Amino acid sequence: MTLIKSISGIRGTIGGRTGDNLTPLDTVKFAAAYGTWLKKNSGKDKIKVAVGRDARISGKMIQELTMNTLTGLGIDVIDLGLSTTPTVEVAVPMEKADGGIILTASHNPKQWNALKLLNNKGEFLDGEAGAEILKIADSEDFTFSEVDELGEINVVADYIEKHIEEVLKLKLVDAGKVADAKFKVAVDGVNSTGGIAIPALLKKMGVEVVELYCDPNGHFPHNPEPLKEHLTAICDLMKKENADLGIVVDPDVDRLAFIDEKGEMFGEEYTLVACADYVLSKTPGNTVSNLSSSRALRDITNKHNGNYQASAVGEVNVVQLMKDTNAIIGGEGNGGIIYPEAHYGRDSLVGTALFLTHMAEKKMKVSEIRNEYPSYFMSKNKIELTPGLDVDGILKAVQQRHDGEEITTIDGVKIDFPENWVHLRKSNTEPIIRIYTEAKSQQEADELAQKMIKEIEEIVSVS
Repeated sequence: MTLIKSISGIRGTIGGRTGDNLTPLDTVKFAAAYGTWLKKNSGKDKIKVAVGRDARISGKMIQELTMNTLTGLGIDVIDLGLSTTPTVEVAVPMEKADGGIILTASHNPKQWNALKLLNNKGEFLDGEAGAEILKIADSEDFTFSEVDELGEINVVADYIEKHIEEVLKLKLVDAGKVADAKFKVAVDGVNSTGGIAIPALLKKMGVEVVELYCDPNGHFPHNPEPLKEHLTAICDLMKKENADLGIVVDPDVDRLAFIDEKGEMFGEEYTLVACADYVLSKTPGNTVSNLSSSRALRDITNKHNGNYQASAVGEVNVVQLMKDTNAIIGGEGNGGIIYPEAHYGRDSLVGTALFLTHMAEKKMKVSEIRNEYPSYFMSKNKIELTPGLDVDGILKAVQQRHDGEEITTIDGVKIDFPENWVHLRKSNTEPIIRIYTEAKSQQEADELAQKMIKEIEEIVSVS
């Protein structure tokens, strides 16, 4: 069982001993630390926080603990109930809240839950704020409110509907064209809140919906990470129902994967590529993804005469670089679409609406759209090292071996070769180097990964 504290929040498994898992006491302590930080930094006498959750079995318990801890600090709470990560992000500025908490462990299995923390813009906290909250939690320096100053909880149960309304208002979303196309779409909501939000959006756009695992009961019917090996049921359903598109989301609905009319994966990396292609065709500009995302986004951006840049891994880093470069769309290769016209957060509802409009305009099958994009293949590996080894020194040695290539060191070492790339990142919690490669064939990507593993082994053997 595990409890992981980081600058972006706290996550862990339910049950077990305090300090080792996400127990009620750990939940209260971290919620109190966040509330204390807000009170210290807001400059207001009275503040409020929006709180929503995915459909995990533990969600109601964790939400009640979180909300009542905040009211104990004198903070008013907007209870969004069953929600999605992007819905909470949208709700914070719409409600003029001072912060937000999303109770979700994203793609982790059902025994996990987490508190993810937002600022008053509905964006994830930066490293400085996160570190300060961790410090407050460790010190347990909390001052709770007296009885006449307790906060209040206000239930607002329709924010998914409000979120959908905001998506449909986007200039590049054309629900009329989508309705005219008469699409039939299958949805795997992994029995979480995507099973509420995605079908509701599709029906508003005039789409015929075939629902699979859309009951938000928290009993995930398969591993909730939207990868090919976990999605056999919807791939089979696509062929059985003769559907035009398959949509898969993770439990908190910030990762989006498509399946084509043949029941084949579109590729999570290509969710962002396709949405960016559509957006750039209408509004030329810059794009951003992280260093471990596909080169295909760079190629598509260049095709539209834009400028592509890569950030360190992590949504907060992608968002910051998007702001710095005025990027009009960006995200992460795991199916995360960030479209600033909506908000600065990964949003599967926005991605779905943009892609359906793209399909309607092109009048092409999903497989045909995919074939328009350059094909790259990724390999993801890791090498475990003996504790005590100088991992930074090893990465430096790899960098020196390839100093004639294009190298980026903002997050580990990324080496861009003319036809492929490798990204090496160290783990913050264990002696591991993660090795991501991409090439124009799976064999080439795998071979490049093995070559880098051998190089690291050579460096270690002589160090």
